Amino acid sequence: MKFGEAVEAIKEGKMVQRAGWNGKGMHIYLEDHFHCLAGKGSGMEHTRKYDPVIIMFTAQGTHQPGWLASQADILAEDWQEIAR
Repeated sequence: MKFGEAVEAIKEGKMVQRAGWNGKGMHIYLEDHFHCLAGKGSGMEHTRKYDPVIIMFTAQGTHQPGWLASQADILAEDWQEIAR
């Protein structure tokens, strides 16, 4: 699928990935109720609430908020939905 279709899919709660991504299990999804306990900086030890954010599940098994598409990602047509 194209990038625009991938964006629509994550808005529907689905997870997507590029077929060309090499990392095992890498995918992105939309988190619309993201919050966390701040450990450092302003507001330390207070819960921070964030606006909806695209998160990448990395090959290392972590969740990286704030994923941004590269030009290659935007122009790619190898996006695919993955099963939960």
